[in-house]
Formats: sequence, structure tokens, C-alpha cells
Amino acid sequence: MKGCMRILAVDHGEKRIGLALSDPTATIASPLQVIKHTTRLMDAAQVANLASENAVELIIIGQSFDEEGEPNLAGRRAANFAEVLKEQTNISIELVDESFSTKDARATVIEMGVSRKKRKGHHDALAAVMILRSYIESNMHLGG
Repeated sequence: MKGCMRILAVDHGEKRIGLALSDPTATIASPLQVIKHTTRLMDAAQVANLASENAVELIIIGQSFDEEGEPNLAGRRAANFAEVLKEQTNISIELVDESFSTKDARATVIEMGVSRKKRKGHHDALAAVMILRSYIESNMHLGG
């Protein structure tokens, strides 16, 4: 991981896509926005546009796996989305294991004391923050 690089994290859900963005030094992860799913092509175009608007150098997409370590249905959807996104942008794309991000995000929102009504939908962007945070943490020690 280079010293200075903005990363976009994608939490690809069936109904919504949560996005999180790192700061230019790739140390802080913040929720960016939630895109309502339309078609894979449209979603990919929106993500590609946001990535270029924010001068992103790496896009990471959370992928979930089953007990055997194979991508589950959501994980395969994320991989398919990554393939479509690769055709929309020249930015590097990486799939990362996100098995616990949505659960972690929900727990974090509850810890923050967000009311149940406000909680709905917010955990999509927060799940992306979790994916980004764990990616940053696991890559920090690699020649940083």
C-alpha cells in the first residue's frame, strides 16, 4: 500500500450498495453514500463515477463466503459486480472478505445509540466503512 492513496469500499447488497471512502492517506474510513440498486450496469457506472470524482486509486468490494470458504450467493453477486465495474473504470479493483461487516456495522450503530428508525439503511454505508477499516488495518503493516 502506497503512502498516499484514496480507497473506495463497496458493500454490495441486494437492494442497496453502501460506499465508504478513505482520506487521502488511507488511514480514516468514512461513509460516503448508499446507492439504491437498479441494474448491475447502472450501479457499476455510478460507483465508477463516484470513484473518479473522488480521485480514488483502489476500489475494494466486500465478498462473503460460506463455511467451506466458497463465495456464497451474495459473494458471487459481489464478484459479478466487480467484473462489470472493471469494464467501467481503469481503477484497480480488489475483492476482500467481508464476512462480518454487516453484523459489525449493526453492532456499531447500536453502540452509537442510533434509534431503530434511523438505523435502517445506515448500516449499508457503515458496513462499507467496516470493510475499508479492516482492509486498512490488515495492509498497514505491509511496508507502510
